[in-house]
Amino acid sequence: LFAAARRIKDGRNGDIADDHYHRYMEDVEIIHSLGVNSYRFSISWARILPRGQLGGVNSAGIAFYDRLITALLQKGIEPFVTLHHFDMPQELETRYGSWLGAGIREEFGYYADVCFKAFGDRVRFWTTFNEPNMFAKFAYMLGNYPPARCSPPFGTCNSGNSRREPYVAAHNMLLSHAAAVENYKKNYQATQGGSIGIVIAMKWYELLTNCTEDILAVRRALSFEVNWFLDPIFFGDYPREMCEMLSSNLPKFTSEEKRLLRKNNADFIGLNHYTSIYAKDCISSPCDLETYEGNALVQAVGERDGVTIGKPTAIHGYYDVPEGMELIVKYVNQRYKNTPVYVTENGYSQFSDNSMEDLINDVGRVNYLQGYLTSISSAIRRGANVSGYFVWSLMDN
Repeated sequence: LFAAARRIKDGRNGDIADDHYHRYMEDVEIIHSLGVNSYRFSISWARILPRGQLGGVNSAGIAFYDRLITALLQKGIEPFVTLHHFDMPQELETRYGSWLGAGIREEFGYYADVCFKAFGDRVRFWTTFNEPNMFAKFAYMLGNYPPARCSPPFGTCNSGNSRREPYVAAHNMLLSHAAAVENYKKNYQATQGGSIGIVIAMKWYELLTNCTEDILAVRRALSFEVNWFLDPIFFGDYPREMCEMLSSNLPKFTSEEKRLLRKNNADFIGLNHYTSIYAKDCISSPCDLETYEGNALVQAVGERDGVTIGKPTAIHGYYDVPEGMELIVKYVNQRYKNTPVYVTENGYSQFSDNSMEDLINDVGRVNYLQGYLTSISSAIRRGANVSGYFVWSLMDN
């Protein structure tokens, strides 16, 4: 677990955190007071099935989410529910190697079915995974997220293979998504009246220069960031750039798996967008490849000719570039059949050592959100299919 103090910068742990479990009624009242009409949250797999499908359903876990969903609906707030947001029962890590073992697919399918049965009569919006593209890289390439697996040059973990394992994990998540969607559409959607999608982390990549190499670098960056998951879901296979570059490190879908993916794609796409960045080609130029984009032979660069792409935020490498929102929405709409988009995360970070007065008088956040909302409005006016927007986040994160 990463709740241990040694994993957190200031020595604290995550045992209590925001204490939403005990204070959810206060949180619902706050949401209602803000005039918010929908609340996006995740269900903890480990809370529902602590030992996976062999250990039985935890009734206390079901009861908590029952109470939360009921409280939201009583205030006129729509639940927008994610099934997987990076956590899973420890038992499944031990049994399957988490997302590296094919057996995890059946486990996820069972977990999803438990949730559809327990909550689907009141939940109209489901997402299978939150940012599986980011999770696969941070957990299995860079080693920053549990189970912290990686290999040089990307990191120095106890075990792992950064050139193959992210794609094995992603492959199992994609097939788990397709199976859960198939089950929902076949057995629940008609009676429950809901919809189901997936949430992908998406930067927008801009040209560092106008040279051909950087044009191709932008295409590779988008393929390894966005198309990696959405191409299989909508077209049945990985993008060409990934197949050519990764060769045998990229698992292959069988013809039946391709059919399963295409037939059970997504009713909507969740888009998490915070920043834009320049893409520098690393095939023809020397680069630092021990980074998030390194597997695409791309280096993300925050400035060009000494000028940053936008105003820096508290997160390293994240900038205030509102026009990127319209561009990424347009890209997703055009590539993926005008499927409805929900902006499921967008927000502005502040330094944690700021004074309370500065945290409250957060002009930077106001300006950031105003700029990005204006960009979404512009996209909608130009015909973009955007159905909703969520600020990240309600509570400290």
